[in-house]
Amino acid sequence: MISKDHSISLKKQCELLSVHRSGIYYKPVKESELNLELMRLIDEHYLEHPEKGAPQMFKWLKRDKGYHNINHKRVERLYYKVMGLLAMQPGKHTSKRNKDHKIYPYLLRDLKIDRKNQVWQTDISYIPMEKGFMYLTAIIDVHSRYIVNWSISNSMDAEWVSECMKEAFDIHGRPEIVNTDQGSQYTSDEFTALILNDKLTRLSMDGKGRATDNAFIERFWRSVKYEKIYLNPPKDGLDLFKKVAEYIEYYNNSRRHSSIEDQRPIDLFSKQLKAVA
Repeated sequence: MISKDHSISLKKQCELLSVHRSGIYYKPVKESELNLELMRLIDEHYLEHPEKGAPQMFKWLKRDKGYHNINHKRVERLYYKVMGLLAMQPGKHTSKRNKDHKIYPYLLRDLKIDRKNQVWQTDISYIPMEKGFMYLTAIIDVHSRYIVNWSISNSMDAEWVSECMKEAFDIHGRPEIVNTDQGSQYTSDEFTALILNDKLTRLSMDGKGRATDNAFIERFWRSVKYEKIYLNPPKDGLDLFKKVAEYIEYYNNSRRHSSIEDQRPIDLFSKQLKAVA
């Protein structure tokens, strides 16, 4: 009875039918065993070499990993459409941007970030599982490295990332700047209206093909995958939720970060809250 193509939002449909949204969002996406193998390899290699686009990944899989019978169209579909990856260097297919949507300028170049809620960065990442995969979105406060909100889903749509951002606003207030990539979820009318519906927050977008512009959230993907997901692949959506919740609790409150002088994110985030109060 739930339809993603209906004019009524998924959230409203679930409310009307008294159905919990986890039934929709926590069901892993299915792919063939071969595709799941390829995506796991691509995901790990991309963390080490984000400059590689689908053509380079195709060559690497064939020549270095022995997948001689795959074709470039399969790898391109997995890389761009399914995993939603962007090569660091600009290229023919490095962005899933909707050309009808407005792109906003990058505001972080040479910006001194020295306080909480000055800049948040957000992104979406593919998460491998035992049988299938899902997506994780997270929002990081750049100054403190504190994850202010996160969510998992089996689809990458504007409504999902907008809900996650709205929840973060409700909990922590609005930041001065929200930085994203040029993905269609973030250039959508729904997301941009949420960010810009008052004059408190500005929207910043990475340059096309410049993964380093969103470096702080990219480092978080590396941490959560190497320190949690790859070591214990989730069995299903609820298992993934529990594992991510456990890791972010550790990441925010216990893990010390060399980039912030071996402090914990909560040390800077809570200190700023007290200073403002």
